[in-house]
Amino acid sequence: MTEKEKMHSGDLYLPGGDEIMSEQLVCLDKLYDFNLTRPTELEKREEMLKGMFAEIGEGCYIEPPLHANWGGRHVHFGKYVYANFNLTLVDDTHIYVGDYTLFGPNVTVATAGHPINAELREKTYQYNFPVRIGRNCWIGAGAVIVPGVTIGDNVVIGAGSIVTKDIPSNVVAVGNPCKVLREVSDYDREFYFKGRRIAEELFNKE
Repeated sequence: MTEKEKMHSGDLYLPGGDEIMSEQLVCLDKLYDFNLTRPTELEKREEMLKGMFAEIGEGCYIEPPLHANWGGRHVHFGKYVYANFNLTLVDDTHIYVGDYTLFGPNVTVATAGHPINAELREKTYQYNFPVRIGRNCWIGAGAVIVPGVTIGDNVVIGAGSIVTKDIPSNVVAVGNPCKVLREVSDYDREFYFKGRRIAEELFNKE
């Protein structure tokens, strides 16, 4: 198995070889150009993302600057995904994000890690495990999601949380390490923030 093949296998590998670096630099050049676009160049950004990402659905919006080890090469976004400033995607292997998911500012989604053993780190070994985020999630500002984590559908991850283990669907989860705080419930259909009531007609709007 080549070092490039090991990128997606979970095995330890050396990420600095010529084959890997030459492809990665092409991706990073595209990312550099994306981050230099003007706010009015929305159509240009949309076309650029289609060429940068593995998959990206309709209606996605990413606020530059975007940071990504492979410029989105291994990122799969559904439709209407929104990312605020400074989304960091450590996409050395695959990241999957479902439709309508929102990222607050300064979120990090990491697929790459390094051995605890210092001797192996000195030799620059790395491993990668995919991250999966479900449909209609809200990942709060400053959250960090580490390699191998799966987050279910309709999940809210609190700001500043460090997600080290899988999170089931339909919950609010917060903290370091991130843990389930409560389930999403009928209360959340009635109130949106500190006792502020939701107008029922909002649920009937398209």
